[in-house]
Amino acid sequence: MSGRGRVTLAATVATALSAAALLPLVESATWFALCLLLLALVAGAGALARRAQLPRPLVVAIQALVALLLLTVVFARPQALAGFVPGPEAMRHFGQLFEAGQHDVRGYTIPAPLTDGITFLLIGGVLVVGLLVDTLAVTFRAASAAGLPLLALYSVATGIAEEGSGWLLFLLAAGGYLLLLLAESRDRVARWGRVFGVRAADGRGKPPQLSPVRNGRRIGVLALGVALVVPLALPALDGGLLDGRGGGTGGGGGTISAVNPLVSLQDALNQPDDREVLRYRTDAANISDLYLRIVSLDKFDGTSWSPSERRITEVPDQLPQPTGLSPDVATGTVTTSVQVAGDYGQDWLPLPYPASSVDINGRWRYEPEGRTLVGERGQTTRNASYRVESLDVRPTARQLANARPAPEDIRRAYTSVPGNLPDVVEATARKVTKGAANDYERAVRLQDWFAYDGGFTYNTRVGAGSGPQAIARFLQQKEGFCVHFSFSMAAMARTLGIPARVAIGFTPGTQTGDEGTMSVGLRDAHAWPELYFQGVGWTRFEPTPSRGTTPEYTQPEAPEGDAASTAPEQPETSESAAPSTSASTDATCPAADRRLGECGGPSPQAVVAHGDDGPPTGTLLGVGLLVLVVLAVPLLPVLWRRRLRARRLGGGPGRDVSALGGRVRAAWAEVLDTAWDLGIPPDEALSPRAAAARLVRAGHLDEESAAALGRLVDALEHVRYAPAATPPPVAADVRRVLAGLRAGSGRTDRLRALFTPRSSAGRLGRALSARSAAVRERLAGWRRVRGTREAS
Repeated sequence: MSGRGRVTLAATVATALSAAALLPLVESATWFALCLLLLALVAGAGALARRAQLPRPLVVAIQALVALLLLTVVFARPQALAGFVPGPEAMRHFGQLFEAGQHDVRGYTIPAPLTDGITFLLIGGVLVVGLLVDTLAVTFRAASAAGLPLLALYSVATGIAEEGSGWLLFLLAAGGYLLLLLAESRDRVARWGRVFGVRAADGRGKPPQLSPVRNGRRIGVLALGVALVVPLALPALDGGLLDGRGGGTGGGGGTISAVNPLVSLQDALNQPDDREVLRYRTDAANISDLYLRIVSLDKFDGTSWSPSERRITEVPDQLPQPTGLSPDVATGTVTTSVQVAGDYGQDWLPLPYPASSVDINGRWRYEPEGRTLVGERGQTTRNASYRVESLDVRPTARQLANARPAPEDIRRAYTSVPGNLPDVVEATARKVTKGAANDYERAVRLQDWFAYDGGFTYNTRVGAGSGPQAIARFLQQKEGFCVHFSFSMAAMARTLGIPARVAIGFTPGTQTGDEGTMSVGLRDAHAWPELYFQGVGWTRFEPTPSRGTTPEYTQPEAPEGDAASTAPEQPETSESAAPSTSASTDATCPAADRRLGECGGPSPQAVVAHGDDGPPTGTLLGVGLLVLVVLAVPLLPVLWRRRLRARRLGGGPGRDVSALGGRVRAAWAEVLDTAWDLGIPPDEALSPRAAAARLVRAGHLDEESAAALGRLVDALEHVRYAPAATPPPVAADVRRVLAGLRAGSGRTDRLRALFTPRSSAGRLGRALSARSAAVRERLAGWRRVRGTREAS
């Protein structure tokens, strides 16, 4: 095997070993074998292109095209033209797979099932990294730089894994990179012939060692040592919003931005040890309703729920009255003292809702819309001790049922749903709430359907995702945890015109040995929907089975005769989209027992999920444009060469002596470049006659072509040494010489001259080199002048 072949093999092996770090992320390893095959085919395409001595950019383009074709055959064959050409439908399918893969990655815990979307992301990502490694290490002979994409691949895998990828996978990835460095160093030394610096045998029969091998071992040991020691000195990263890291200002700005709590919430609920995050004492009469709220998510963009970017202000001594709360609603005052653990540090302050005053030291700011406190300039909850006064809002079912419509600004902000939300979400919401007299009854029916009437199961290990299609899948699979229940209920409430948002925080926790003290752990992390009712304000609901407590105002039967007018029903879109009546539990079973699943579990009924409309048009246009660029790049040298040839050989007869002289020079340049394209590089040290004699020999010109070349040289000398005289015509001679050069070349050389002209890259390289030399000379002159002035 040649030196370049060994480097190609080493690059492929290094990529494969680094990609092995992705294996713990999914349940099945079947994707890995297919990925290795595709990786080898892409590397083989590059090896063949380099063997044909094609220009480097064309080699990379060919490999990218082969990778695209392979992905098309594997993932989009039914949508492709002729089964392998990626047309518009194939590009749309790629976009759908990419979007599905993103949703699945966000939704599933590790190890995730091997869905089509995840498989596409895994194989496509490894192929991209493999192409980069092959390009850097083999095509451009920069094996050291190839370590960057390898490191990125390994870092992504270890960053996603819950417990890292283990020392064995690290050694595999590091060994692959060292193997690549060793193969590249051997190839580099072999091109120089005999190796200097060889140490003689030591007399004990040990063979001599090459200097590159010794140096490679030393570098490898040093690199491994640094990789093992440096992480020990770096601080560990916490888990996210609910596990020690928030997403607030951190820099003293005037706004707070969005966070995605899905992953951190699921991680917190799946912790093997329920680490305590805070303790509190309270005088609340009903501690089961004392949820500690961190942040509210009010923006639903079709991909996830997140908090809008809001202005923050100084924390007032007395917080404003809650929005929409009427004096007619009974309230009480609750005082709570909180002590946060030293290893729990995130930006948002857990507070009972709605807080009316907060006594805390530190750099805290107030966000009025969500009634939350957020730290700035690095302020976190770590070791925080604070006292909160909050309102215990006790609305009645009658007050909620008689609530007036919400103000227009609240309805506009909190009832919007994305256009790509599947129709099954609204259809299911209307089926569940059919016959309800008002928004309160609709909200209670949604809560009860999720909590115990709809056959849903609480499971923190599933991952239905967080996008619009994920809600449809969740309604079909009927299995998830608090994020899925709260996200889905809030989205369904919005489709019914009820203002809704999602709150993130903690349930009340558990009683400790110290009477009156409650302990809140990571597993108490929770998400719940908040619905707005005018006169009451933002009101908590609890749709998650076996989690939290059902609010008292949702337990009594709805009042009769004084409810608001019933909202108009819409035509049903699908019978199968409705919750099955067979999924209901025994109506005589107490609500508490039903929430604990002790009344006999119904079998979940499937809901027809809405079809995926695919990615947006902008994404498709971007992907299509990228494909066109990849396909068009190899044609640029060809088009440029054809245009240059036409300009050199074009034009009419003309009588201007200078114009005729310019055409002779252009014709001579075209002869030299054509010979260059056919494999005969120019030698600028030769005179025109010496260069012509060389072309006759190397180009195997016949007598007629050689004679035409001689007349062209005569004309060129005439132009150079007698510029005032009219040069003889050369058009026919040039055509004859060019035809003779092509006839004296093989078919491979002619095809290469047509599709990959060497002169294009050569001229460009020489022009860049000359420009670089000129710039360096100017800089050197400027330094000399400056030095002279300073010396004087």
